[in-house]
Amino acid sequence: MIARFALAASAAFAMTVSASAQRTDLTLGMVLEPPHLDPTAGAAAAIDEVVYANVFEGLTRIASDGAVQPGLAENWVISDDGLTYTFELREGVTFHDGTTLDAGDVVFSLDRARGEASVNAQKALFEPIENVEQMDELTVEITLSRPAGDFLYNMGWGDAVIVAPESAETNKENPVGTGPFRFAEWQKGAAVTLERFDGYWGEAPALEQVTIRFIPDPAAATAALLAGDVQAFPNLPTPESIPQFEADPRFEVVIGSTEGETILSTNNAKAPFDDIRVRQAIAHAIDRQAIIDGAMFGLGTPIGSHFAPHHPAYMELVETYPYNPERARELLAEAGHGDGISATLKLPPPSYARRGGEVIAAQLREVGIDLEIIPVEWAQWLEQVFTNTDYDLTIVSHTEPNDIGIYAREDYYFNYDNDDFDAVIDELSVTAGEDARYELFRKAQQIIAEDAVNGYLFQLPKNGVWDARLEGLWENSPVQANDVTGVRWTQ
Repeated sequence: MIARFALAASAAFAMTVSASAQRTDLTLGMVLEPPHLDPTAGAAAAIDEVVYANVFEGLTRIASDGAVQPGLAENWVISDDGLTYTFELREGVTFHDGTTLDAGDVVFSLDRARGEASVNAQKALFEPIENVEQMDELTVEITLSRPAGDFLYNMGWGDAVIVAPESAETNKENPVGTGPFRFAEWQKGAAVTLERFDGYWGEAPALEQVTIRFIPDPAAATAALLAGDVQAFPNLPTPESIPQFEADPRFEVVIGSTEGETILSTNNAKAPFDDIRVRQAIAHAIDRQAIIDGAMFGLGTPIGSHFAPHHPAYMELVETYPYNPERARELLAEAGHGDGISATLKLPPPSYARRGGEVIAAQLREVGIDLEIIPVEWAQWLEQVFTNTDYDLTIVSHTEPNDIGIYAREDYYFNYDNDDFDAVIDELSVTAGEDARYELFRKAQQIIAEDAVNGYLFQLPKNGVWDARLEGLWENSPVQANDVTGVRWTQ
């Protein structure tokens, strides 16, 4: 009887393993729901996290290690003066609606992204382009007005994906790309479903269906993983639950790095924050490690400027304004605010913002800055803060790679203006040599650190937790992506 039970149990286990090995579906969790699904028409990182590499592709693509790889262009030639890039497109590429990709689609996409009517959130990526010309059906020549050392990298951003004129205007609700997955369904407020595209030009993904569930509540995210309702959370919003998952053999926990500079964004054009002494006071009032411990349960790297610590050009500037509440109070008094300041702090949904906001509000209260905390949904944040600059302070992670150039943009939501900084970025834009570029990156970091443009808090970690039988999910996030093209179930 015992032997018969053991044999039956063994058979059942074998059947379970076999079923697991053959599994071709995945439910993946995300905190934020994107406002739409067109990466060429929005700033929200959540857009790329759904569609980058999965649905849409560019001439190049950024791999999990940050390297530039061929995308829709299988190869390219760069002229000796660095001004002409000739891309050869892959043959046999079709969009999900059956239309064929050709050089005309590339011309259309890049001209659309850099045109006067462009709504591309990263229009600056295309500023060096002087002309885009179709040489033949599968060859495109791009002429630059000046050398751009990061041009191939920029063409791998989600904002630079190639779209078709037949579907470009409806990509927000019905995205049509060339990637290995096609859009199937969007249940607003709940999930987006992608299905394997059988007409894909490259290697077919192992997964047949991917459902991306939006779970803004941290506790619900943890519960969904534990229950198996979600099999992967590439950016788990509950760092306090990491030890629990590390102790559970059903899960793999991978703590990686991101490009997410988490900052106390400041409206530099609005009194009293237009006074550098007030911004310096805030910088001195911030205890970064206490914020990391309180909001991130110790996971995160302190930063003193808008730059990722893992980058070779990173400067350690945390001590530019060390934690010093007494000096903060002195600076406020010097600025005429000895009796204190009242302001608002608008917080989007991510837990790093909501939890971090509580800690920062307590820290600033100690030096005489009283903050009214205003929780906002993501769509509200994009409209009120990012678009209309209707805010005093906010907390957000900027996850775009090497994005220090945003401080030179006119009308950007920081409302920062510094001619010396702009000159550094202008020089950087025409500099191709790695050593020279790194030196310019360091100059830029130092300027905005000394100007205390924002409160620089910490580099956002990538707290990945997923079913231990999964492989192929990214450890790090060099770009905003949940690339599932290489994900598969194993025993």
